[in-house]
Amino acid sequence: MTRVLAGPWATQNFADLGAEVIKIERPGVGDDTRTWGPPFLKDAAGRETPDSSSYFLCTNRGKQSVTVDLACPEGQEIIRRLARDADVLVENYKVGTLARWGLAYDGLRKINPRLVYCSITGFGQNGPYAALPGYDYVFQGMGGLMSITGVPDGHPGAAPMKSGLAISDLLTGMYATTAILAALEHRHVSGEGQYIDMSLLDCVVSINSYQAINYFLSGKIPQRMGNAHSNMVPYQVFRCKEGDIIIAVGNDSQYTAFCTVIDRPLLASDPRYSTGPERNRNREALIPLIAEAMLGRTMEEWVGLLESNGVPCGPINNMKRVFENPQVTHREMQRSLPHGAGVDAPSVANPIRLSETPIRYGRSAPMLGEHNHAILNGRLGLSDERISELMASGVV
Repeated sequence: MTRVLAGPWATQNFADLGAEVIKIERPGVGDDTRTWGPPFLKDAAGRETPDSSSYFLCTNRGKQSVTVDLACPEGQEIIRRLARDADVLVENYKVGTLARWGLAYDGLRKINPRLVYCSITGFGQNGPYAALPGYDYVFQGMGGLMSITGVPDGHPGAAPMKSGLAISDLLTGMYATTAILAALEHRHVSGEGQYIDMSLLDCVVSINSYQAINYFLSGKIPQRMGNAHSNMVPYQVFRCKEGDIIIAVGNDSQYTAFCTVIDRPLLASDPRYSTGPERNRNREALIPLIAEAMLGRTMEEWVGLLESNGVPCGPINNMKRVFENPQVTHREMQRSLPHGAGVDAPSVANPIRLSETPIRYGRSAPMLGEHNHAILNGRLGLSDERISELMASGVV
């Protein structure tokens, strides 16, 4: 019972792991993201499928779509019947909405005490902001992420910058997946389900991680540092003779190897730079010396030299180069899955690799209401006549 990205991302994880996932959508409209295009998937005749945008395809594979009007009693009864045998219910309605329709956790747990019920909202179920709406972008700013992302003050283009992805939604989906798995494990012991309250703001605040602790310990507010790292040096992008390269030195032995490769051995023995804390304290003096050295070769030359000497580095790839990368190709990260429009739809593989229960890639994201009959008849036992009546009245 979720839409857009956070909830669907969590439930796609479960579909990938073998769960039967039934996506409840609004009749005639569906998930908001179905129309978040172009681009849209094209059918065999080359026509765009208006309910299958790239955004929707990326987070709904392996699911079944059932359309239900939750505002009417008949639709609410369908949800109760589905919840009676379900392991998990995930929803992202505004606080209090499902309670008004008799579909809150307290009511459904009476029907199914083993139900794990996960609510995903912008601000959580309580607190002064609980009733407010919000999108990913809002939480990237409010949660502090944008204050440490972007070109630093005093440099051309200085400004806070959002992530290129809806990171608040995606990480909330991952946290929700973990929380649901924990609740299921608890149920194995106790026999009881439980309620999970997930907040996008909480999740963004939590990933401030070391930047938050930096602030707690020092009292200094972290600032934007562009492509540099707050705690490690050199750990940033450098311009090369041709192209740019990421250098990600994480310890002193890597730093020594790096200095040898760039033919600056004195930078490794200099006490101002020989240890991680000293490099961090003296970064303003060190970085220009490294930057000058990096201009001596092309990005491709540096990558070859540095990789062969165990120095973490890499190019900045666009999407075309990402999926042409031999490692990405070997790991089969690009997939094609059958779609209800009669064509194969592109997909990006789940990164989880399990030896005994591998990820299943059965089908792409469903068309709107594609599985109405299969679920209403096959799972709930409704007759064809009753299903027709519900369709005629707009309940499904």
